[in-house]
Amino acid sequence: MTHYKYIYFVGIGGIGMSALARWFKANGFAVAGYDKTSTHLVKTIESEGITVTLEDEIGTIPDTFKADPALTLVVYTPAVPVDHKQMNYFRDHNFMILKRSQVLGMLTRNLRTVGVAGTHGKTTTSSMVAHILRSAGVNSTAFLGGITQNYETNLLLNEATDKLGEVICVVEADEFDRSFLTLFPEIAIVTSTDADHLDIYGKHEAVLDSFKEYVSQVEDGGILFMRHGLQIADATKAKVYTYSLDEGDYYASGIHIEKARFVFDLNYPGGSIDRIAMKIPGFHNIENSIAASAVALYLGVSPAEIKLALESYKGVKRRFEYQVESPEHIYIDDYAHHPAEIEAFLSSVRALYPGRHITAIFQPHLFTRTRDFADGFAKSLSLADRLILMEIYPARELPIPGVNAQMILDRVETGDKKIVVKEHVVEAVKAIETDILVTIGAGDIDTLVLPLKEYLANSFAN
Repeated sequence: MTHYKYIYFVGIGGIGMSALARWFKANGFAVAGYDKTSTHLVKTIESEGITVTLEDEIGTIPDTFKADPALTLVVYTPAVPVDHKQMNYFRDHNFMILKRSQVLGMLTRNLRTVGVAGTHGKTTTSSMVAHILRSAGVNSTAFLGGITQNYETNLLLNEATDKLGEVICVVEADEFDRSFLTLFPEIAIVTSTDADHLDIYGKHEAVLDSFKEYVSQVEDGGILFMRHGLQIADATKAKVYTYSLDEGDYYASGIHIEKARFVFDLNYPGGSIDRIAMKIPGFHNIENSIAASAVALYLGVSPAEIKLALESYKGVKRRFEYQVESPEHIYIDDYAHHPAEIEAFLSSVRALYPGRHITAIFQPHLFTRTRDFADGFAKSLSLADRLILMEIYPARELPIPGVNAQMILDRVETGDKKIVVKEHVVEAVKAIETDILVTIGAGDIDTLVLPLKEYLANSFAN
């Protein structure tokens, strides 16, 4: 990579792309890029000195990035459409063009890589690993799929060293588009292998095959920490350990709630870490912490350091993120977009606040995911007492005839339910009494978080 001077990102505002862009900027490269929307993350990286254009025009590419194709590397996300003008310019003029996952794979080959994969749970788990290592003083770097609350970033940089091969690199290994197959980690975690991204894979068996291929790429003599019950390890050369909430080589016991915190003992081969009081709630987050702790123990972090780190871990933005927490009202926002994630989230809210009334606002993500999992979405959303359902966020997809939010609504067992267009959601909330409010989804539902937070905070302040 050293002969490149300029790195141009097409889709720079993505969570994974922006982390890479920040890495190159921090290591002395000139960085610029395109994105279609000026999000908070785009504005943040602009404030750090990275030039971002919001116009898909060749003229908006800085001249220095176009001057010599041999000096500019172009990095893109698979979400970029085939008729993208800038991408086609780079192709036509013989620039080196690589996917984000390919570049990440190249960067991590010289480091001791921890690859965290799974159809859900990987962002929280990878950020937990990174936080434990950073808290314990382990020289490490991390490319994360979310903004950590502890560090307010999706990129953690290692300290300068002439022993690069000893640096631990934590990477969120994304199964979308089989991107994680560019990684060859020393240590791997697989949190889940549920059916997802069927627009890419076609069927669940293909998803499982991809995960099997991923774990087969763990280095010889490496370690695989796999959620108990997964059937993917038959091809791996790694030493395999299992974990889960209540069984496997690593598991929790004595789980209970004290003062709105989940408290548990973490059991591992040869010992236990007692009375861990997690700052972030959720049964699923206990399980994520078990996997993260297993990696940390393997890397030599002490049980006392792990306990201290887990109790100071604040989570990832939009993962069980409290927006309002007062005696009068609770408002939590979560990125969940798969039925299993929604069930884990709402079950944890129920456990924390037994007997309270839950109003859920959910935005389905992708037409194909809605079509494939309508029954699952309905079952998990039925855990709420009231459902406000938004229409499908299409992301990269075109509409599919007959596939809409009504498919889910008709199957939801909760009696108090309705579809509300995005523009009217805040007004719909103002028109009802709410006890516990949750927003759920991976689309642009996040744009409603601030107005809902301000309304709830102001309504009780007055």
